Amino acid sequence: MKIRLIVGEQVATATLYDNATARDFASLLPLTLTMADYDTIERVSDLPRKLSTQGAPDGMAPVAGELTHYAPWGNLALFIKPRSYSRSLLPLGKVVEGLPILEQHGPYQLRIERAEP
Repeated sequence: MKIRLIVGEQVATATLYDNATARDFASLLPLTLTMADYDTIERVSDLPRKLSTQGAPDGMAPVAGELTHYAPWGNLALFIKPRSYSRSLLPLGKVVEGLPILEQHGPYQLRIERAEP
């Protein structure tokens, strides 16, 4: 599924992966979040609820542009830079266009919505 990530008048696009966690995330859309800096490599925000972890891997090593769910905290994490393997970090999708829009320092408002009807 294609999604739009909107900051002000700027739009980035991403593709959600085909897994239970990403489908559960898609069920929350449209969604407006306040993104905050976490370290220098990611932007994070609380989600309205924790997402499904059914069939999810134990963790992952995200690359720049990866949308993830950190299961213990129940938040969304958008990676600006790659990082090493992190347990309980689950893949949601990947930004395919417009990552610089999302790299700005937080806090900032992010609207996430389906790009397809």
